[in-house]
Amino acid sequence: MQVFKDWPRWRRAAAVLACALGVTLEAAPLARAAPPALALDVDGEVRMTNNAAHTSFHFGEAQLLKLPSHSISTSTTWTPKSTFTGPLLSDVLKAVGAYGSQIEIHTIDDYTCVVPVADAARYGVVLAYEMNGRRLKVSDFGPLFLIYPRDQYPLDLDGAAGDAKFAWQIKSMTIKR
Repeated sequence: MQVFKDWPRWRRAAAVLACALGVTLEAAPLARAAPPALALDVDGEVRMTNNAAHTSFHFGEAQLLKLPSHSISTSTTWTPKSTFTGPLLSDVLKAVGAYGSQIEIHTIDDYTCVVPVADAARYGVVLAYEMNGRRLKVSDFGPLFLIYPRDQYPLDLDGAAGDAKFAWQIKSMTIKR
């Protein structure tokens, strides 16, 4: 097979061993190369639910990509000036009928932060899934990164208090009163 010819010697040996054991390695490089699936669970003070218990709304990738996308060009403490693209946080909140005043954001690495619902409209916050036209990976802030237009509001969003609002690797949000 041509694939094996281009692989390093150790990988070819592993492939031969895997074949002998009835295991395939060809799918592994594809799985690593694919961007993470976009998904977001929103619970708490929401009117729209789609889970069996009627307690949360699960956005799959298709639902998130169906929301209108918007871009913010800004720098962050962790990135140079970049263009971040995704749905407006306000559109996500509207889709679930959120009626609380606070958003508790939960990330893959167990970070939690709380931001006011009012920030969504005040700053035009984006729930970004792309940076500079490339899908975000878990290794670079993905799959979802909460982006504020920091460069447009430096007095409000610079420093530790502003930085605390930028959450990445977002997996869920809880809307609270």
